[in-house]
Amino acid sequence: MTAYYRVVHDTRYDYASPVSTSQHMAYLRPRERAGQTLRECRLIVDPEPARLAQRRDYFGNPVDQFTILKPHTELEVRGESLVAVEAPPPCDPEQSPSWESVRDALAYRKAARVEEGVQHAFSSPYVTWDDDLREFARPSFPEGRPLLAGAVDLMHRIHTEFRFVSGSTAITTPVRKVLSERQGVCQDFAHLMISGLRSLGLATRYVSGYLLTDPPPGQARLVGADASHAWVSVHCPRFGWVDLDPTNDVLPSDRHVTLAWGRDFGDVSPLRGVILGGADHTLSVGVSVIPVSAAQWAETTSWVNVQ
Repeated sequence: MTAYYRVVHDTRYDYASPVSTSQHMAYLRPRERAGQTLRECRLIVDPEPARLAQRRDYFGNPVDQFTILKPHTELEVRGESLVAVEAPPPCDPEQSPSWESVRDALAYRKAARVEEGVQHAFSSPYVTWDDDLREFARPSFPEGRPLLAGAVDLMHRIHTEFRFVSGSTAITTPVRKVLSERQGVCQDFAHLMISGLRSLGLATRYVSGYLLTDPPPGQARLVGADASHAWVSVHCPRFGWVDLDPTNDVLPSDRHVTLAWGRDFGDVSPLRGVILGGADHTLSVGVSVIPVSAAQWAETTSWVNVQ
């Protein structure tokens, strides 16, 4: 089963005083991977950049870098994409190897290869752990339990034991605080799950993207009503990287659109930069994930056709 989407991600900054120059990095182009195909993507920036370049980062994510040299008090960035997403094949968590065997294989040795996930088994700026975080994750991994079965159990516990409270945390909120207060948003739950898995010696990465949401019964889909989303991906021999969404207690399907992945949020923030001037600012973000037909996805040459 394949789903087709038009994704629109709008970001606007309003500055209290003029910004004379600025440099930015945008992670707004969905990456192509097994099960996900990008047909078209464009980035619209206002004011018009003096320089706009594309590259791949260390993790293979597409990145747009742009520089604005004219004074401005507003910055608007829109990423628009046409993307096709296939539901992954069924996965039986009970058939995965024991978590201890995977942990032992990832233990440091001179010949360890980074592509096997070793680099995602360590702490990172937003994902650290201590005894409390290890003890939180440990009940999901009794002796001999299959790795993916334990990961699914941990995902379920986070979903049931923590409350989703919009605005309750910030980007810099420590994982330990999320654990103690038992609330947060999708980014926090992803960091919490990654912390728990890495504390046990397991390789796990942070995934940013979008999730198709359904409007209330009888109501039309609202433009900008969706939001950026985050989930995790755990490395398991014979299965590869397996995605899990602790916010929604599901294994991601064709309703999840992958943008980028890295060690934590800091590696794949949708938009960040350095400005000269500006003082205080206000930020507004709107995301729309709009289903389109296979014919629209395959034949569209104008964005107007899939508004």
